Amino acid sequence: MHETRSSAAPLSTPAKLQRLRESLAREGLAGFLVPHGDEHQSEYPPPSSERLAWLTGFTGSAGFAIVLADKAAIFVDGRYTLQAAAQVDPAFAREHLIENPPSRWLASNVKTGDRIGYDPWLLTIADVRRFTEAAAAAGAELVPLAANPIDAIWIDRPAPPLGAVAPHPASLAGEEATAKIARLQADLVAKKADTAVLAQSDSIAWLFNIRGSDVAHNPTALAFAVLPARGTPGLFIDGRKLSNSVRSELTALAEIESPASFVAGLAALAGKRVLLDPATTADAIRKLVADAGGTILEGADPVALPKARKNEVELAGMRRAHLRDGAAMVRFLRWLDAAPPGTLDEIAVAEKLRDFRAEAAARDGMELVDLSFDTISGAGPNGAIVHYRVTPETNRKLEANSLYLVDSGAQYRDGTTDITRTIPIGFPTAEMRERFTLVLKGHIAIATARFPVGASGAQLDTLARIALWKAGLDYDHGTGHGVGAFLSVHEGPARISKMGTVPLEPGMILSNEPGYYKTGAYGIRIENLVIVAPPAPIPGGDRAMLAFETITLCPIDLRLVEPSLLSRDEIAWLDAYHAWVASSLAPLLDMADRDWLTEATRPIG
Repeated sequence: MHETRSSAAPLSTPAKLQRLRESLAREGLAGFLVPHGDEHQSEYPPPSSERLAWLTGFTGSAGFAIVLADKAAIFVDGRYTLQAAAQVDPAFAREHLIENPPSRWLASNVKTGDRIGYDPWLLTIADVRRFTEAAAAAGAELVPLAANPIDAIWIDRPAPPLGAVAPHPASLAGEEATAKIARLQADLVAKKADTAVLAQSDSIAWLFNIRGSDVAHNPTALAFAVLPARGTPGLFIDGRKLSNSVRSELTALAEIESPASFVAGLAALAGKRVLLDPATTADAIRKLVADAGGTILEGADPVALPKARKNEVELAGMRRAHLRDGAAMVRFLRWLDAAPPGTLDEIAVAEKLRDFRAEAAARDGMELVDLSFDTISGAGPNGAIVHYRVTPETNRKLEANSLYLVDSGAQYRDGTTDITRTIPIGFPTAEMRERFTLVLKGHIAIATARFPVGASGAQLDTLARIALWKAGLDYDHGTGHGVGAFLSVHEGPARISKMGTVPLEPGMILSNEPGYYKTGAYGIRIENLVIVAPPAPIPGGDRAMLAFETITLCPIDLRLVEPSLLSRDEIAWLDAYHAWVASSLAPLLDMADRDWLTEATRPIG
């Protein structure tokens, strides 16, 4: 009997695996690769593309699965180790995404003659290259499939999103879209490329000065674009997302086509030199261009660096957003402090924080468009789950003598925020204070760093960890990620991490968020956003150095600080930061909030 979307009962993970394996066997395949992502390589794909979550139950933003005939494995990084253990059925072995990457696992587990299927729209050019080499080393073969076999068994799959597109005015973008297009076209000419294909939604949003609502928390529209070195770009987007006025504006910038026309648009690149980013472009696009007779030039997404280098208008908007957000955070923290331990839970606290942000935006005449991600609201041991997402089943009370970690952010039309604070509920232990202060030392080391032009995030990452390392401690995530200006809260190409090889440049905005996590007990993280400031001379030095400007305004909880572990310079930074927070936010607060802020930012030096 044929199952319908309305009548079919949910399948268990083993049942899903069985059906997938049966489908693979019919095609003569020994396995299938299941990445987390969509055709645009989105970090947060729409529900219709959450195949990894549907198959495995894992809902994190970074993961990968491999299904073979006799075994299956899911790969997550250190942020999601505990989450995967809680969400994923034992039918999947759990592996570390970095320490034992999927390509290495595949090479060790396939047999000579095995054919391993993959969806070429969901793996990048670089992904396919890596997996092809791994399979070949074991005598196996990687096989692109015309249709994703998961889609045939995912009978209650949601429909693709149709979020409305809105213009992002130059008064907030700081540059007209026509100027951006011309600037990037000149760059393509310099690179001797005839055209570039853009697949990432935030690149397209930035280039055409549009914002969308296809994916929760990311104000972008899912689309493709073809940017020629000369002439009019092509924008492939579902017309149902465009009002008449938005369509009119975009028609002045690009030829508007439906996504169904994208394959034909790629076929029209015959004889062209086409720039593709192997790290962000689906392998299907590479194959279509090559089959059409185009010559592929591999290089970085031409939008990535210009987008990351925020202009003065974008920076001003981000500073305004953080001022507004800081006032909301102070009201929230005062409210939280007044609640007796054990009376609030993670969901109620997260919802209240959103309310404070909405009120702050309304007072400022600026819309709270969305949160910038699902608030991480972790009480006690849940705070040790780095990217914890509270559910009714996991919801905990904020109990006495515990730590509460809240990592949250907002999408305002003038900027994106992302902040983490760790708060004692009742009285913290000596161990909590010590480890919080070690994390704070790393945070201050990044905030006060001076570094030469050309330095990368990998060169700075150690600064955030050294105090923890000396105590035999560490954390399994990067120290900082790029942040967009009313765009994605996680933005490339720069980051502060062991793998952050892109040089930091003035105007880039990154997070500064070292942490410490004690499994089953508590989590600690302190996160501010920073702008890379232009190089400036240092008295007595030989060369100008870059620096960071902190833009997040919110007290760091002094009840968790052990001053004896801080140097004189570190205490001076903390006092100066708190003085700046107090003077900046006081005009936005009522008397009771100001009194609370005065105490929360008292000098300790």
